[in-house]
Amino acid sequence: MADTLELVVITGMSGAGKTVALQTFEDLGYFCIDNMPPSLLPKFWELVKESGKISRICLVIDLRSRAFFDEIMSAVDSLDNTTFITTKVIFLDSKDDVLVSRYKETRRSHPLTQSGGTVLEGIRKERELLEDIRNRSQLVIDTSETTPRQLRERLLDTFKVDDNDVFHIEVVSFGFKYGLPIDADIVMDVRFLPNPHYVDELRPLTGLDKPVYDYVMKQPETEIFYKKFLDLLEYIIPGYKKEGKTSVNIAIGCTGGQHRSVALAERTSLQLESAGYQVNTTHRDRNKRKETVNRS
Repeated sequence: MADTLELVVITGMSGAGKTVALQTFEDLGYFCIDNMPPSLLPKFWELVKESGKISRICLVIDLRSRAFFDEIMSAVDSLDNTTFITTKVIFLDSKDDVLVSRYKETRRSHPLTQSGGTVLEGIRKERELLEDIRNRSQLVIDTSETTPRQLRERLLDTFKVDDNDVFHIEVVSFGFKYGLPIDADIVMDVRFLPNPHYVDELRPLTGLDKPVYDYVMKQPETEIFYKKFLDLLEYIIPGYKKEGKTSVNIAIGCTGGQHRSVALAERTSLQLESAGYQVNTTHRDRNKRKETVNRS
């Protein structure tokens, strides 16, 4: 177990961007909890220490009711006195008129006006109650003129270790006869390439076997296609990262998902890894044909 636990507490004005912040820390690999009652924090720390499996945690604590205020302050005080935990408190703020506009857009009521009052009155009450914790926060971010994407980028720049900590690529091979992967961002059809299925000695093998891999890659059509496909990926993947996506799912399909797609998914994954990306490779239908034969 790590000697210390890294804890980020996100708090601040309702409507200032806490949900976006929490999602960003989820993508950074933090164990995230939204709106845990502060009174439960001591027990939570004990469970974390006992498990020994969690080293980075992000908590969102907001002011859903007046009763939480004293608990928030007590929790922050206790964290400041705990050597086991390294704590950073992020306070998200925004101008009153911007918060009012955001509430009008979402047609939500302010948590402090459930029993009556205007949104602006609720915002002013909340600002007054949170003034102390705002002053204690290590990082205060005003999101008045910040888009969700810009807030996300700022948090990523502040807390990530390197550029590839967050972004990763999923490469999956599949067979069109079994359906498209529903979560694919990019789908490439390689059924136009010569099919090893029609070579008797290659039929029972898969694209993970060297004879099949070599057969697919030695075809002139394959080399031309692969270079063009790689050029496409090299051009568009940085665009996905720029737009704030944390992952891209590349699906490569052939008829049965056993030969051509498997071989090309392997080659593509190795190339992307050599370019510095985190890549996970899955061959969804590689053994479907064998499973069907065995069942029959």
